[in-house]
Amino acid sequence: MTYISEITNVMEYEALAKEKLPKMVYDYYASGAEDQWTLQENRNAFSRILFRPRILRDVSKIDMTTTVLGFNISMPIMIAPTAFQKMAHPEGECATARAASAAGTIMTLSSWATSSVEEVSSTGPGIRFFQLYVTKDRNVDAQLVKRAERAGFKAIALTVDTPRLGRREADIKNRFVLPPHLTLKNYEGLYIGKMEKTDDSGLASYVANQIDRSLNWKDVKWLQTITSLPILVKGVLTAEDASLAIQYGAAGIIVSNHGARQLDYVPATVMALEEVVQAAKGRVPVFLDGGVRRGTDVFKALALGASGVFVGRPVPFSLAVDGEAGVRKVLQMLRDEFELTMALSGCRSLKEITRNHIVTHWDTPGAVARL
Repeated sequence: MTYISEITNVMEYEALAKEKLPKMVYDYYASGAEDQWTLQENRNAFSRILFRPRILRDVSKIDMTTTVLGFNISMPIMIAPTAFQKMAHPEGECATARAASAAGTIMTLSSWATSSVEEVSSTGPGIRFFQLYVTKDRNVDAQLVKRAERAGFKAIALTVDTPRLGRREADIKNRFVLPPHLTLKNYEGLYIGKMEKTDDSGLASYVANQIDRSLNWKDVKWLQTITSLPILVKGVLTAEDASLAIQYGAAGIIVSNHGARQLDYVPATVMALEEVVQAAKGRVPVFLDGGVRRGTDVFKALALGASGVFVGRPVPFSLAVDGEAGVRKVLQMLRDEFELTMALSGCRSLKEITRNHIVTHWDTPGAVARL
């Protein structure tokens, strides 16, 4: 058994979290849709990308800083939105916000957080984005966006891959429901219904009742009429949708398959990334989430054209094990690994990371033969 003091990589938090959390909670965080093929593939795909390191490059100084939508951050590693963080730890999203701020990076707060935008804002300074699910009541959505804006959030990450909830069989078996002492804090007092215990997943029933299946590109335009915040479209996997996102005014794109929790047998995000980057043609930044567990993964994503990555599951797992200190350690380990990968690849700044630093199986025949 690994003890907290012995943790040396991000993956080790998951096994410890499994020991610590109730089965229903662990399964909610850990599982993917249906056969969970994409869940495995999000990780496996990274392992099929190899490095072409350059040597003798004077890597005595490494600069990992970058800007995202004009905001300066310490590294291109940010926190993805994950719901219900107080199931993992009593301080939930507030602990995560403090950890992100201490690391000098961005946290994205979920619409389905167990802490409100105001509570997260009150933890102190920090650059924070707000993830939005569009409900059947646009009035509720508008109120939520305005509250996030007032609370100092700097961008909206609009989730576009969830007109219906993916079939997560662990949640169905466990009849998943939010523990009774917790609430969807951002919706308190907005009367949009509660998550009830059902014969399958309480969350799936809730989504079926609340989330708007008619969501379409016109709603991306509508969102721009109610807020001046930049909008990131989260859940793009194709060149076609990347082009449409830009056409409809997105300030950035997040290549995401929702942590493999929606449609199974979509590609790993790192496999879809280059197609999206090429379609974006540098007009907006492209980010990636899904399967990032190592600094090497971060480097590979940047080499394929991503401007940064978002980390999901390691946050609730490390929160469960060690609260705020756990999330801080996850960010620190990823930072240290990424810095080492840069040094050993001969890159002193993010702009020096190029497509030539990696080789993939879809490269030219000569390169593939080397694999």
